[in-house]
Amino acid sequence: MIKELTCINCPLGCALRVEVGETGEVVSVTGNTCPRGAAYGRSEVTHPVRMVTSVLPVDDGALLMVSCKTSQPIGKEQIFDVMRALGDVRVKAPIHIGDVLVANVANSGADIIATKEVAAQ
Repeated sequence: MIKELTCINCPLGCALRVEVGETGEVVSVTGNTCPRGAAYGRSEVTHPVRMVTSVLPVDDGALLMVSCKTSQPIGKEQIFDVMRALGDVRVKAPIHIGDVLVANVANSGADIIATKEVAAQ
């Protein structure tokens, strides 16, 4: 089976062709111009992962919301669990870039970290 993908590791957007064997193993990756493209093609076919970005409401802050993201990519199958887990979360100012806002969110192995500074009001 052949899977056709567009690499998202850099602005080149290489058109990848990933050949997958009968047992699900990657046989070959072509169309990439660098090793990162080959690694992306293999990963995307065998276990796709994504960074999750969001915003959370802030109590007692100079801003009403703080932007945040997962500390590492998580499996695509976990994205909705992570977003559900964030549904009722509120954080208290002050907040600094890199602060862990939610540890091990939805048992994903990733923390939710702040990507913006929010001063206390």
